[in-house]
Parts: sequence; C-alpha cells; structure tokens
Amino acid sequence: MAGGMNKRGGHGYGTMAERIAATKAAASASEGAGREATPAELPAPHGERGPGSLRHCWVDHDHGRVPGLLIEWRRTASGWQGRVVHPVRDPSGWILVEEWLPAASLVQA
Repeated sequence: MAGGMNKRGGHGYGTMAERIAATKAAASASEGAGREATPAELPAPHGERGPGSLRHCWVDHDHGRVPGLLIEWRRTASGWQGRVVHPVRDPSGWILVEEWLPAASLVQA
C-alpha cells in the first residue's frame, strides 16, 4: 500500500517524541488526581465544539465511579455544574445518559 502508516506531516499530532513529552507534561500537571474536580482542573470547552473540546472524567454516583465525557460547564446559584455523558445501570444493562451534574461529583481523569 502506497504511503503506509508513517506519513510525516499528514496529521496534527506531532512526532512520537512530541506526543510523549506532551503526555508527561499533562501527567505532571495532574498531580492532584483523585481530588474533587473544579472547573479550573477540568477545562471548559472554548470556541468551537468538537472532539478536541471534550474531556474525559470520572463520575461518582450511586453505581460507584464510572467513566464520563465532560461536554461543557455552567455556573448556577448552587455552584458549578458539568454537562456529562456517562453510563447508568438499567434493568436491561447499561444505558448512556446526558445530564448536568455538580462539580463535586466529577473527578479529573
């Protein structure tokens, strides 16, 4: 197959070394993992929405800690809330739910 998988410059991900350095920088920035999330720790999407503006997080609720996808933040009278998509147990298995949750129930992934 012409070109193969090693096309240089065909994507915006950078070199392997650049990606590893970015991963290490992100890991050192998240030293406080496991603490209660705040909007500063789980960045809100800015500008255009799309896959790049979504953030992985953990949702603590009745079924324990489950993975979630943070879409956006809003500030209410009771504090910050995140709009999250996450799985919820259903009689037939698991379903996906989209809802606004208090920041206290979200943990940085």
